[in-house]
Amino acid sequence: MNSPVHALVPAGDPIHLKALVPPRRIGAPVPHRAFLFLQGPPGPLFRKLGARISQQGYPVYRINLNGGDLRDWRDPTANFCGRFSQWPVFFDKFLREHRITDIVLFGDCRPYHVSAHGVAGMRHVRTHVLEEGYLRPHWMTLEPEGVNARSTLSRDKTWFREEARRLSVEPNLAPVTASFRRRARDSYWHYHAIVTGLLRFPHYRPHRSSPIIIEGLGWLWKFACEKKKRERAQAVMRALKSKSLFVLPLQLSGDFQIRAHSPFPDMQGAASFVIESFAAHAPEDVHLLLKAHPLDCSFFRWDKFVQAHAERLGLTQRLHFVDGGDLDDMVACARGLVCVNSTSATLALAKDTPVCTIGEAIYDMPGLTHQGHLDTFWLRPTPPEPGLYKDFRRVLVDRCLVRGGLASESAVATLVEGLAERLCSQPLVQSVAIQASMAAK
Repeated sequence: MNSPVHALVPAGDPIHLKALVPPRRIGAPVPHRAFLFLQGPPGPLFRKLGARISQQGYPVYRINLNGGDLRDWRDPTANFCGRFSQWPVFFDKFLREHRITDIVLFGDCRPYHVSAHGVAGMRHVRTHVLEEGYLRPHWMTLEPEGVNARSTLSRDKTWFREEARRLSVEPNLAPVTASFRRRARDSYWHYHAIVTGLLRFPHYRPHRSSPIIIEGLGWLWKFACEKKKRERAQAVMRALKSKSLFVLPLQLSGDFQIRAHSPFPDMQGAASFVIESFAAHAPEDVHLLLKAHPLDCSFFRWDKFVQAHAERLGLTQRLHFVDGGDLDDMVACARGLVCVNSTSATLALAKDTPVCTIGEAIYDMPGLTHQGHLDTFWLRPTPPEPGLYKDFRRVLVDRCLVRGGLASESAVATLVEGLAERLCSQPLVQSVAIQASMAAK
């Protein structure tokens, strides 16, 4: 008979555990793996993925760190309500007592995840990192140990060429359905629960760089100005239609791609770096266009920022900004794209448009991106080698990507099936925690 496993905690302990239920079907073989889920994206993905894995006969556990986590996973879970300094000891004890072999988390740079990854590594517990897709839309990333700059994937173009030759042609798959309203709903209730759950999780340390309430107000302002910004973007693009153009897609300052995988403290610093280089080294007939990130809900006035730089550097006729428009169309006619490490670079590479990165990126490698300094890119942008991006993409799809998304029921269902198959098909590598537990019996 299945029965819940209860963890008893001494009175006064700041760590409060609820009942954990490792699901195992009657008659199923004794599980040789145990999965622990940490923080996931807002919405039901991790809860549904855990349920799907448990149907395979594996114990599944979850640790909640805030009210949003608790709302998204309604089954019995463990709650960590202590201080961040207590997290490593709590987590290590949990791994040992529950014989965890695999942890699953969304994003490898969140403070709790960085700590958990390190503790798990000491016990040889595998970490599976889920993140937004390297190729968007229609995909999510799943890699062992780390993503983006921490990916274990090779950066050798010859390896990609050889691996791609071993793979069949990428299948022509139907688009994954998505609804902004669905994504906004899941995010709203997740962060609403974080705020209302502060009494229960008083010591939670958020990974976001700006307050949730400010972001909410920013979205309201963004929606109110959307039509005006779209019309201005169309006017700017009409004026630049016949110009020699470089494009800089802006990223979110709070994104760990900027905070952890670049030399810049924020996107303003990165943009200033690019503009200064452009002013000093770009030919006089060349223009630079900065495009706002579609999810930027901050109150920062990028238009004023760009205007001030243009006036100071004498670039009023050559430096431009848009908040809207189709980036795919922009890079198709551009001489090159400059980015920190944005996934939007894949749009340019797919069209053989030269790309220069100024941060760490999984696609930044000889033969695919410009390897010289940014100062040289304006005059002699290096295009990708013929066919290399196609090979890179084919290997990426096979090794790192899972079809599906977060913005519709069908997208989540597709993603859950793909993730469960990928996670459960991997061979077991016994952890130190399991070995010690077995030796004690």
